Amino acid sequence: MRNNFLLSFCLIFGMALAIPVLAQPNTDPQLAQQYYQNGEYEKAAALYEKLYSKSNNQGYYDLYLNCLVMLKDYDAAEKLVRKAIKREGEDAMLLADLGYIYSASGDHEKAKQYYANAVKAMPADPNMAARLANSFITRRQNGFAIDTYLKARRTINQQYNYGFELANLYASQGDIPAMLEEYYDLLIINPGYLQTVQNTLMTRVAQEPEGKYKEMLRTSLLRRVQKYPDQPVFSEMLTWFMIQQKDFDMALLQAKALDKRFNEDGQRVIQIASMAVSNADYDAAINGYQYVIEKGARSPYYITARLEMLNAINAQLDASGFASAASIQALKSNYTKALAELGKSAVTAPLLKGLAHLDAFYLNDISSATALLNEAIALPGLRPQVQAQLKLELGDIYVLTGEVWEATLLYGQVDKAFKNDPLGQEAKLRNAKLSYYTGDFEWAKGQLDVLKSATSQLISNDAMALSLLIADNTALDTSTVAMMMYARADLLEYQNHDTLALAALDSILVTYPRHSLTDEVYYKKATIAKKKGRFQDAADLLQKVVNEYPSDILADDALFQLGDIYEFHLKDTVKAMDYYEQLMLKHPGSSFTVEARKRYRALRGDILN
Repeated sequence: MRNNFLLSFCLIFGMALAIPVLAQPNTDPQLAQQYYQNGEYEKAAALYEKLYSKSNNQGYYDLYLNCLVMLKDYDAAEKLVRKAIKREGEDAMLLADLGYIYSASGDHEKAKQYYANAVKAMPADPNMAARLANSFITRRQNGFAIDTYLKARRTINQQYNYGFELANLYASQGDIPAMLEEYYDLLIINPGYLQTVQNTLMTRVAQEPEGKYKEMLRTSLLRRVQKYPDQPVFSEMLTWFMIQQKDFDMALLQAKALDKRFNEDGQRVIQIASMAVSNADYDAAINGYQYVIEKGARSPYYITARLEMLNAINAQLDASGFASAASIQALKSNYTKALAELGKSAVTAPLLKGLAHLDAFYLNDISSATALLNEAIALPGLRPQVQAQLKLELGDIYVLTGEVWEATLLYGQVDKAFKNDPLGQEAKLRNAKLSYYTGDFEWAKGQLDVLKSATSQLISNDAMALSLLIADNTALDTSTVAMMMYARADLLEYQNHDTLALAALDSILVTYPRHSLTDEVYYKKATIAKKKGRFQDAADLLQKVVNEYPSDILADDALFQLGDIYEFHLKDTVKAMDYYEQLMLKHPGSSFTVEARKRYRALRGDILN
């Protein structure tokens, strides 16, 4: 028993003594690495000198040299390199190491001389080119890295031309024109790089806040298109860039050129026109659809273009805030002609939807609108998505007529059938608006907050705006009476009961002076005035928003609307330009900024294409 105890004690004691020994680095390489990482360069240098002298290992050489430079022992560092040169000859990497030593010691002229000699000594070997260039990059000598790759391009017989490496280096030096030229040359060699180049350029453009890259990119692409008319990749690049900048006029111009060249039957043009509609650039969209329509009924996209052009005109009517009787009747006539030509079917159901919207919201013909929609919903072969869109439109008409329960049922059907789909999210948004109209702000805000993360940016933005309106104007007013009055006025305006809406808005101004809703009230009154064709009254109200609430959420909206009114209705281009310029300068992140800049440049007389 005693012997067992003694044996156990000895074993445990022995293990305890062994543990700290095992925890320490037990080889010179490990110990040297630990010293190096801890910044103990003198201890590390002693070990690396020993290791290098034994093995002549390149890795130990590099680390030993770095230690000597960090210790500012430049004489020892130079002796190390010259000894290696004596043994191996004037190797490019060793000459670069001498340059590194002289640069670290402050002798920059001598450093440049040795760096240049390193590039000259580099053999026609792609591996050596990569090593030498990386050595220069690590030592922040990007200019010599560029020289290395350029020499490799001239002397090494291979298809790869180091374009991506050179482009990155030029970018690091701020030489954007040279960077762009490298990317463009890559596309000539291999158009398959298109997606990679686009992604890289957009990242660089996004990182440059002043917009200089954008203008350089635009100008250089235009030059390339002109210089290489036989290289369609540059027209595709220009089209892509203009879409990113939401310049759909220019994008369509390039798309039409590509369409004619490759006989695409208008497919690319249709796609860009659809993007233009999504970004509320209706004039550009209509132009694109008209181009496809003019190809004639034999075009496979003819019917799509006919349908979408009418829908774009209808959407433009809604967005404009003002529609003349003549424009409404002209659009109705176009719908009637299209239906007569194409007939009523599952394919033309969107025409019935558009005509119903026009009848209900502009011509006050509710019975015709509901009949058209019910007829469309019952059409055989209708896709579920199209049927859902028809139901949403019918729900909107029920809101228009005050049949809130019927509207809620239809919105709920679509929401249930298309969960986590943009259609379902749109239905949820409309139901939330109904709750807002009826004063159930808490429930409405809960639904809206969910929709802030909607996949559709438009739905997300609308949800965020309405949620913010509710939050800002109920937090300090526990009674929410003023908010209920405003929501009621909002509903009345939607239902085209404009006189009643104005009376409700005026009541807010009288009963709750200086309420947080005041800017919203002014803006809503301006919307009604514009709808009625009272453009100067609308401008005066919008000016109040700008003057009294310059930092509030509606300030950029008001500036854009002022520019629009003065440009298109009051015909004062000087004032229009002034408001567009104010918007660009004061609200550069506004969703209206791109369109404001486009209009400003057009009014100034710039050649945009």
